[in-house]
Amino acid sequence: MASNQDRPKSRFSLRSDTTVPYGSMSSEQPDSDVSSVQASPVSQRRSYIAVAVLCYINLLNYMDRYTIAGVLLSIQKYFEISDSTSGLLQTVFICSFMFLAPVFGYLGDRYDRKIIMLAGLFMWIVTTLGSSFVQKSHFWILVMTRALVGTGEASYSTIAPTVIGDLFTGTKRTLMISFFYIFIPVGRLAVYVSPALGGLGLVLLVFLIPNPPRGASDTGGTSMGNTSYTEDIKYLLKNRSFVWSSLGVTAMAFVTGALAFWTPTFLFRAQVTQGTKQPCETDSCDSIDSYIFGAITVVTGVVGVFLGTGISKKLRDRVPNADPLICAVGMLSSSPCFFIAIILASNSIPATYTFIAIGETLLSLNWAILADILLYVVVPTRRATAEALQIMVCHLLGDAGSPYLIGAMSDALSQLNPGSSSWDFRRLEYSVLLCPFIGVLGGLFFLMTSLYIKEDRKAAELLASGQTSAPETTTEAV
Repeated sequence: MASNQDRPKSRFSLRSDTTVPYGSMSSEQPDSDVSSVQASPVSQRRSYIAVAVLCYINLLNYMDRYTIAGVLLSIQKYFEISDSTSGLLQTVFICSFMFLAPVFGYLGDRYDRKIIMLAGLFMWIVTTLGSSFVQKSHFWILVMTRALVGTGEASYSTIAPTVIGDLFTGTKRTLMISFFYIFIPVGRLAVYVSPALGGLGLVLLVFLIPNPPRGASDTGGTSMGNTSYTEDIKYLLKNRSFVWSSLGVTAMAFVTGALAFWTPTFLFRAQVTQGTKQPCETDSCDSIDSYIFGAITVVTGVVGVFLGTGISKKLRDRVPNADPLICAVGMLSSSPCFFIAIILASNSIPATYTFIAIGETLLSLNWAILADILLYVVVPTRRATAEALQIMVCHLLGDAGSPYLIGAMSDALSQLNPGSSSWDFRRLEYSVLLCPFIGVLGGLFFLMTSLYIKEDRKAAELLASGQTSAPETTTEAV
């Protein structure tokens, strides 16, 4: 590793200049100043600090994402809105997030990733803070600010995993990715302080996050050129592991989005049916179920992520397609648990929480593994585009619509017995039962991924090492 004195000064530029054709490698670039900076490795200590900062900001992202679910009963009472309108709050956020993700994916593969994340985080802080002051008569402003919050998250969620992918490789990358995705479940518990902590995240991002060369950990510091956006999309659509795993992620997003949004409300209505709680009649309703569900999600999420990562590390060398098989087992085994939890809610809340905990642990096996799959089946200069495309698809067909769909189904069923608190619970119960069946479908998608992942991973390694030819099986259109 070169010393700090021998290392050339970095030029602050939005553009990431590369002139080497895609698939070729070189240690000597036409612009010696820029290329030398790109080829300079990031120290191990700084890499670990960068991951810690990225994890912190990821925590803030998910704290904000699940804020609405944590106070949904109070929001419904304050604004006097129905189930379907409540679901719209999450839907508009996810829609802006998913439609902007491809834009940031394109920028993230071509321009300075640090600047892009800074701009997105600043937008997120402003809009999140603004949404806290919406008056009762201006519900549409709350909807608009929720949509704008998606701008900040799209920039960060698309680019941050690719930075980690360029700082680490192999099992160490898997471990760092697992730390990053642990904060998905942790963020569901702490839902009230995210705007205040955003400024600190912005400062840490400015001073502690490097912008490593794309593919630095995979190519030893040499540079890879970019191709057109059209060619990137064609490459990804021909990558069968990427396509099938993205469909699996979509099913997973549908299930987690719907359950995260509706479970606290569903459990509250179940207890009203049992007679242990009174119906919500005030603007500030009892939200203890949100905290219990959040605590369960945190614990099971952390356990699941580390368990999935550990199983992957043990099996990966012996079973080449272990990662998608673990994801398939997680999805297929969690679905019966969620089904049983929903059915038991009218009789036993403790039993419901028990099966929710088991189901969420099994589902959380997948988070870090899924991110790692994308990083090793896609070449470095197309990873941000791949992240963006996967985000768009999984949210478009997954959690962008699932909260609203569940709410709309519940509202439609309300016409069968309007005004009944018992039926308020039953109609939401019948609607949420859709989730376990979508989970089974996701497990089948991951089984399909396992058929192709070995070949697609080898093809990505060949391209990253400078060989433009790849096995024919990886270039067949799906």
